Amino acid sequence: MKKIIIFASGSGSNAERIATFFKDDKNTQVSLILSNNPKAGVLERAKRLQIPSIVFDRQAFYHSEIVLDIIQSQNPDLIILAGFLWKFPENIIKNFPNKIINIHPSLLPKYGGKGMYGGFVHQLVIENKETESGITIHYVNENYDEGTIIFQTKTEVSVNDTPETLAEKIHRLEYEHFPKVISSLLK
Repeated sequence: MKKIIIFASGSGSNAERIATFFKDDKNTQVSLILSNNPKAGVLERAKRLQIPSIVFDRQAFYHSEIVLDIIQSQNPDLIILAGFLWKFPENIIKNFPNKIINIHPSLLPKYGGKGMYGGFVHQLVIENKETESGITIHYVNENYDEGTIIFQTKTEVSVNDTPETLAEKIHRLEYEHFPKVISSLLK
């Protein structure tokens, strides 16, 4: 059985899409959802999907082995960052090389880095009059959004797009492609 752990900080729509994608897969399961936000919508989704979840704080993540120990106890095949906003600590990256992946709402290397997430990215894409945007799925390394790119796909940015309409286009790409890319990495 292949195991996936998901880290999320927000509503958890991608986490739910991934869990739903693998729900009837006899060879793969989402075994745990972790969040740094005790009010994150992903926790309610986890409960509804009957996936165990754990909330942790900065101390547990950056200044102890608590989160690393939790991950190691699950022995995951992949660790998925699905809207997780904290930089991943080196002790976890070193223990799980090429097993941690992230999804980013732009065509990296453009619009990546600290503070570049969600609406901030879409606003800049529009302000800079880009004609296309998209998603990037990449491995996680010690720098924000600089890990090796696994997959990218594009969507048109129209002159009438707002950050909200562009976000909808990006979410459609995420929901369609993220679970499939995860599945291909587990083969």
